[in-house]
Amino acid sequence: MDDSRYLHWDELRYKQPPPGWTLNEWWLALKLRRTLQPRVVELNDQNGVPFWFSMTDTLLQGSEEIARRASGSIKSQEHVVGSKGRNEYIAKSLVEEAITSSQLEGASTPRRVAKELLESGREPEDKSEIMIVNNYVAMQRIRDAAQSPLTPEFVLELHRFLTEDTLEDPADAGRLETPDHTRVAVWDNDVKLHAPPPAVQLPERLAALCRFANGGSGSAYIPPVVRAVVVHFMVGYDHYFADGNGRTARALFYWTMLNQGYWLSEYVTISKILKTAPSAYAHAYLYTEDDEGDLTYFIHYQLDVFIRALNELDQYLAAKAEEMLEVRTALDSGIDLNRRQIDVLEHLVRDGDKAVTVRSDAARNRVSDETARADLNDLVSRGYLHKSRVSKAFVWKAPPQLAAKLARK
Repeated sequence: MDDSRYLHWDELRYKQPPPGWTLNEWWLALKLRRTLQPRVVELNDQNGVPFWFSMTDTLLQGSEEIARRASGSIKSQEHVVGSKGRNEYIAKSLVEEAITSSQLEGASTPRRVAKELLESGREPEDKSEIMIVNNYVAMQRIRDAAQSPLTPEFVLELHRFLTEDTLEDPADAGRLETPDHTRVAVWDNDVKLHAPPPAVQLPERLAALCRFANGGSGSAYIPPVVRAVVVHFMVGYDHYFADGNGRTARALFYWTMLNQGYWLSEYVTISKILKTAPSAYAHAYLYTEDDEGDLTYFIHYQLDVFIRALNELDQYLAAKAEEMLEVRTALDSGIDLNRRQIDVLEHLVRDGDKAVTVRSDAARNRVSDETARADLNDLVSRGYLHKSRVSKAFVWKAPPQLAAKLARK
């Protein structure tokens, strides 16, 4: 009996059951199989019942694929993007995650304006821009703290970074909801889909979440990426804060991935994928609560999201490799440039928006300032570089589509 898709009853009831089975019999048989060997996690619902998941083939394959790809090495790609290019790609990933994670929470800043905001470093002008800057700062903080144990104090600090100057009550930034807050339930018309635990439970539940994120003491083995997904789920389930729970959940997912050695997580952007299908994200939460704490629905969904994000990274690297091959072929086959000029162009194609100066180029090629200046100005005259003044010095940068221009030569 194929259960690879791990359908919830809400989806299964529209499917054709196996020959000789009714829908109800099919559902009961699947439920029995799923509960025969549950993997219990040391986190409970608000009634004290532990959450659990099934170690399905889909879960095993997904977690093993992510372990192989996200904790491995892309050093072989360094010739494609360069060390500076790799840092630039991380920065772009942080920018993308900051933008889309904030947009999931209601930020309305256009992507073009948001990128300009983060790349220029100017002061944000409205609440949406503040949300994006806050998310960017928080993601950088996660990178710095990824090797330290997760503590409730750090979670509160992270929430403060994410929500500062964006909440109706500024005091709610970095503060757990209290019994004085009105806990917000999730409704579908007149049907209550989810009510978070009472606020009085939150300090104890947050402490338990941190223990779990740090490795916990449960007896059942939990793949590291599954642990990160469960952390993500619990922040949304417990609803620790007056606002910003979604941003905090995604941020702690990244922290848990980085903490457990999945360093390639810095390069991926899950919020962009979540944003394309927000209803599927919400249903993954609701199916777990509706089906007696079965986390498998949410885990399957999040593993698929992360694998899709890794695929986007692979596509970027493949495109960059193809671009560099075309550039090198063009530079080696008839463009009348010296070795130093070829090196400059390859460097700027590989590292995107970087600029060179006379001093940096002279040092890089061990030539005089006069020789470096002559090389760079010659590239300007050929249309390969743009020259501009920054403060009291000139800088040389690649024009748009430099790689395509070189490849056409």
